[in-house]
Amino acid sequence: MIFREAKIDDIRQIQIVRNSVTENTLSNPDLVTDKDCEEFMFERGKGWVCEINNKIIGFAIADLKENNIWALFLDPKFENQGIGKKLHDMMMDWYFSQTKEKVWLGTAFGTRAEGFYKKIGWTEAGLHGTKETKFEMTFEDWSNTTKTKNIQ
Repeated sequence: MIFREAKIDDIRQIQIVRNSVTENTLSNPDLVTDKDCEEFMFERGKGWVCEINNKIIGFAIADLKENNIWALFLDPKFENQGIGKKLHDMMMDWYFSQTKEKVWLGTAFGTRAEGFYKKIGWTEAGLHGTKETKFEMTFEDWSNTTKTKNIQ
């Protein structure tokens, strides 16, 4: 299992993972284009992937322009193995090394993702649109989470 920064050649496999999920699915897969992925990973922020045997099974992308977590998705066959948490932590460490601005994300109600973000210290901050919970993380909260993680 390899965790690394995303490269432009990863976009095809990132799209496969994004469209394999069973929660937080896209109503129309064409809504997120390869060009969108490229823009968010290399112009607006940065991305990370986890691969096994040269196959991407998870990815995360942070957006510095909107102070947003644009994506964190895993192939459903690889859930509950700590992969999402590791991708999340790499992304958050990088994000807060670039800015101290609060970061936010939205995820659908009642999903495993919603539970994941609550469990790892994100704060509910109302709604994002009409179908998602908005979560926020401050630099201070992330620093405290990181300190606690390093003590354990």
